[in-house]
Amino acid sequence: MIYLKPLVPSEVLASSSSKKSAISLRMQSLCAPSPLHFPATALRRCRTPTSAVRSLRAERSEENDPLIQSALDSASLRLRETNRTEPLFIDPYAACFLPPYTKKELDIHEQQQHYCLATKFIDDKLLDIAKRIDGLKQVVLFTDGMDTRPYRLNWPTSTMIFDVSPEKVFEIASEKLQGVGARIPKSCLFFHIPVESGNIEQRLRSKGFSGNRPSIWAMQGLPYESQSGFEAILSAISSLAMNECYLIGELPTNITLQSDLSKWMDKLFMSNGFRVKVVSYEEIAASLGVALPSPVNHDTVLFIAQQLKFSDDQMEKWRQEFQRVEEDGDEQGFDEL
Repeated sequence: MIYLKPLVPSEVLASSSSKKSAISLRMQSLCAPSPLHFPATALRRCRTPTSAVRSLRAERSEENDPLIQSALDSASLRLRETNRTEPLFIDPYAACFLPPYTKKELDIHEQQQHYCLATKFIDDKLLDIAKRIDGLKQVVLFTDGMDTRPYRLNWPTSTMIFDVSPEKVFEIASEKLQGVGARIPKSCLFFHIPVESGNIEQRLRSKGFSGNRPSIWAMQGLPYESQSGFEAILSAISSLAMNECYLIGELPTNITLQSDLSKWMDKLFMSNGFRVKVVSYEEIAASLGVALPSPVNHDTVLFIAQQLKFSDDQMEKWRQEFQRVEEDGDEQGFDEL
């Protein structure tokens, strides 16, 4: 593989301002359903819903909502994996999302085994990278709204966790998790960002995210409406992620019509400053000692990417420092005169 050095600040000055105007417009097309606007706070700070909110919730049908059903399907896979004799990971909360009668009838299709392998891979990478970061850590999870990672993983002290997901699915999951006693570690902070908000970058900043601090990004389960929706999210991450930060996740292959998926990913990620590597599910299975059936056509691709350029905050800090040096030089020159 060819080594790519970090982009020099001067090489990206011109691109940072032009991206921002496009991000907000493209993010609005990501999720079609209209969001329900409730305060997004840490789970342990959830407020009791008002009668009006209860009425709205009573009207919506979980059985007919594709976003909710997709999240429930993922939860059932996590529960099935937990029930294995030697599970790849333990999810003590997945069962709270499912009706009691499904817990004894769960079965996993061969073509869906990759989901459990990807979950294990992403879990391990997130914790490994987080433990190597000194001081405050920022973890951003793009999820289906029922991701239990903030509650079940052993996060290091001083970790800020941001969950970006469909708001109504997140609300349902929060109620169920609160009912079974799930809690964010006391040494960590947790924030929810509705993916329907249309400006992920601005919403993350409003919750305290800083592009001048290390961050880790993960994607699994977030429903993408189109290729442009994913491109908008990747562009936002590119603006916020510091140099050498990691992005790990799964990408649905049906969002693009490109015949050469690997080549398309290389070009798209590199245009946003990332060097990307596609990870084979078979390779993960072999490393974990998991037997897989004959190769199947996956509907997702697993990847890990590293940021090569500087975040917008880093660039701004560099500009301010450069300006300060220039001003100090002018003042010293004036004094000499």
